[in-house]
Amino acid sequence: MPAVDIRSISPADTYALRHQVLWPDKPLDYVKVENDAAGLHFGAFVKDALVAVISLFVENTEARFRKFATHPHYQRQGIGSALLQHVMAEARRHDATHIWCDARQDSAEFYARFGLLPQGSVFYKGPIPYVRMGREL
Repeated sequence: MPAVDIRSISPADTYALRHQVLWPDKPLDYVKVENDAAGLHFGAFVKDALVAVISLFVENTEARFRKFATHPHYQRQGIGSALLQHVMAEARRHDATHIWCDARQDSAEFYARFGLLPQGSVFYKGPIPYVRMGREL
């Protein structure tokens, strides 16, 4: 894995990667979350280049991460894993006892490696199948 620096970023800093990786065929506004201002946003940097982003929303003891995106050239190098581990630690630091996400079904195996399990049935956002996944912290 290349040297990675994980740090807090602004919601706007996440938009370009969210758009490029998750929904490139939609307008940029599509990747914005209605409560982005209330979230905690993190970026993984390699040599000062932002290569992965994730957003965390904590409400009481529930934490949800959203819009997790890693630039295609940096996938499968451990960067996303490091970022997800960081977010789980942040969720605990904010007194969350449960964490969850709506995972694209083709990413479920990745999340399972972190102990997240399917919670409910498959649903769709447009043509893309998703499953809610979560775990206790």
